Amino acid sequence: MLRARGHLAFDADEDGFCRWVDRGRGEVVMDPPYPVPGGWLDRYGWAIVRERVQTLAEESRFRIAFLCGSAENEADVRDLFDLVVCLVIDEDTLRHRLATRTTNAFGQHPEELAAALKWNPRMRAIHENRGATIIDASKPVTEVVDSVIDAVQELPGSTR
Repeated sequence: MLRARGHLAFDADEDGFCRWVDRGRGEVVMDPPYPVPGGWLDRYGWAIVRERVQTLAEESRFRIAFLCGSAENEADVRDLFDLVVCLVIDEDTLRHRLATRTTNAFGQHPEELAAALKWNPRMRAIHENRGATIIDASKPVTEVVDSVIDAVQELPGSTR
């Protein structure tokens, strides 16, 4: 919806900003097996690629760009952002959205769903401690997008 409103917006999952990494070896894994076997998500993590985010920051130096998504190592790129927004939802909303989403199947397998449910309550506290703007994303998507855009407009020097 940010793109539809004319903003420069990227999906960290779909636009090449993240990848699966073997936590022990640091090796990149192209795609997880589907369905993921038990324990797979304990060994492999979804990680953001700092170099890719640096390139985006440099290319969008004079305009606002949105990078949407979450990765377990996102603290490694926090310094590249002027603002971090954390969208929070309750467990029922998370279950419903993962079960009905059409962009990808992650979260529809029981092990993936369990991982998402485990992390959901932790994300708000983590991001609040880092000074992120917290937005209730259980509201209709148009209201959520309005809130994200409003948060950006509060940045010093913002004209949008």
